[in-house]
Amino acid sequence: MQTTMQHNIGQLFMVGFDALEPNEHIIGLIRERRIGGVILFRRNVHTPAQVSALCQKLQEINAEVSDQPLLIALDQEGGMVMRIEQGVTPIPAAMAFQAAGSVQDCQQVNFINGDEMRQIGINMLLAPVLDVNNNRLNPIIGVRAYGEDADTVVRYGMAALRGQQAAGVIVTAKHFPGHGDTAVDSHYTMALVPHSLERLRAVELVPFRAAIDGGVDAIMTAHVAFPAIEADPSVPATLSKAVLSGLLREEMGYQGAIISDCLEMGAIADGVGVAAGAVATLQAGCDIVLISHREDQQRAALEAVSRAVAQGVIDAQRIDEALARVRRLKQARAVGDWRERAATPGGLMTAESIALTKKVQKAALRVQGDFRPLDPALPVRLITVEVRSRSEVDEVANGRNNEARSSMLPALRQAGLDVTEYAMSAEALDAEVAAAIAFADGAQQIVVQTYNAMLVEGQRRLLAAMPVDKLWVVAGRLPYDLDLAPQAQGRLAAFGCRPAALEPVVERLISAA
Repeated sequence: MQTTMQHNIGQLFMVGFDALEPNEHIIGLIRERRIGGVILFRRNVHTPAQVSALCQKLQEINAEVSDQPLLIALDQEGGMVMRIEQGVTPIPAAMAFQAAGSVQDCQQVNFINGDEMRQIGINMLLAPVLDVNNNRLNPIIGVRAYGEDADTVVRYGMAALRGQQAAGVIVTAKHFPGHGDTAVDSHYTMALVPHSLERLRAVELVPFRAAIDGGVDAIMTAHVAFPAIEADPSVPATLSKAVLSGLLREEMGYQGAIISDCLEMGAIADGVGVAAGAVATLQAGCDIVLISHREDQQRAALEAVSRAVAQGVIDAQRIDEALARVRRLKQARAVGDWRERAATPGGLMTAESIALTKKVQKAALRVQGDFRPLDPALPVRLITVEVRSRSEVDEVANGRNNEARSSMLPALRQAGLDVTEYAMSAEALDAEVAAAIAFADGAQQIVVQTYNAMLVEGQRRLLAAMPVDKLWVVAGRLPYDLDLAPQAQGRLAAFGCRPAALEPVVERLISAA
C-alpha cells in the first residue's frame, strides 16, 4: 500500500502508552504510522508541569514528521474519573451539579476544567457524559451522569458542553446512543438496551440531539447493543452501521467526528477482537479508532485496516471522509496553539476556582431522612470501603505527590474526634466483612463509608449487621447506598469520595446545623 494511504489511516487512530514521557512505543507509532491522536491516563501523570512537558514533547516529535498536530485527549470528567487530580481544580462528579442546583455553576466549573486542561496541553476532553442514569444498578455510569432523566441531563450536560467549548478544547459527548440503562460494565462484557426506538428517541437520544444542536465537536460510541436499531444483537453500537451511519448521521443529521470507545474493552476484545473491531467500526461510520493500551493490538489494528483498504473491504472514500473530519477537529484553538503554549502552565487551582468548586460540592451534599450529628464526646469507629483495584471508572490514588486516600479519618481527627479506622476493599471479601463487623462490635458510634454498596453483596451484608442506633452511613459514590440503611442516625451522600467531596460530609457529620 502506498505510504500516503498508510499515513492517512494512521491519522484515524488514537492510542495510549504507559510512561511519564515519550517512549519507544509511542514515538514509533508517531513516526512510522503518523497516528493522529494520543490518549493519556493516570499512568502518564505525575504533576501538571510533567504532563505539560509530555504533551509538548509529543507535539514536537509529531511535528518532525507531520504538519497535522496531535489530538491529545483525556477522560477528565470530574469526580472519580479525573486522570489529572493533583495540582488542578477538583471537579465534582457530574451528578453533584444537579444536586447542587445551579446550571450556571456547572457551566463555569466546566469552563475551568477545560481551560486548565488546555493550559496543560490537553486539547480534547472525552467529556461530557450524556448518558441518562435511569438504572440504579448501572456499574459504569452512575454519578458520571448529570441526572436520572433526559431533561436534567440536557440542562446540566449542555451547560458542561458550553463551558468546555468556551475554553477552546474539543468536546466529546459520550456514550452514544446511551449507556445509562445497562446493568453490566462494557469494559468486561457487552451490555444490551432492549427498548423500542420510540423509547430511545424519547429518553436516551434526547441529550445527544441537544449536543448536536449545540455544535458538539465529537461523539463517542457505546459498546452496547441496541436491537431496536441494529438487527444483530451481537453487534454493539460501536460496530453498527445502522447506529452510526443510519441513526446518528442520517436520521439525526450529525456531521462531526465519531470516536469509538476503547476497542480493548471486553465487549469488543472478547468478541470480534481489536483488529477486526477497528475495521468494523470504520465501516460502520466511525472516524477515530481508540485503542488505549497495548502496542501489539494497536499495530495489529493499523495493519488490519490497511489490508481492508487494499482489498476494497473499506472503500478509500470512507478513509477520506474520516480524515476530513479529523482535520476539521484539528482546527480547534487548543490544537493549534501548542507552539505558543507556556512550558509550565499557570493559573491552575486559583482561589476563585477552588472557592467555586467548594461551593458546588457543599451545595450538592445530600442528607437523606432524619439526621443527628456525631457526639464529639464519644469515640468513633470508622469503616472505610475504598477502591484498591483500578479500573477506567474507579481511580486509585497512586501514591505520587502524597495523594490522599479516600478516607474521612484525617478530617475527623482534625475536627477533634477520637477516631479509629478499619479500611477494606470495595470488593468486600468475606474475611474483610467479618473483620469489619468485629471491629464495630461494642462501638458507641459507627461511621461506614460505602462504595457502590448497592452492587456489592458483602457491603450490603456489612450494613445489615450494624446496629442502626449507632450507625451513620456515608455513600462514597452511588447515593442509592443510603437506601440500604433507612434507620441509620445519619445518611449523607456527596457523589464521590475524594477529599474535596468528603470535606462537606465531615462538616455535616459534626454539625447540628
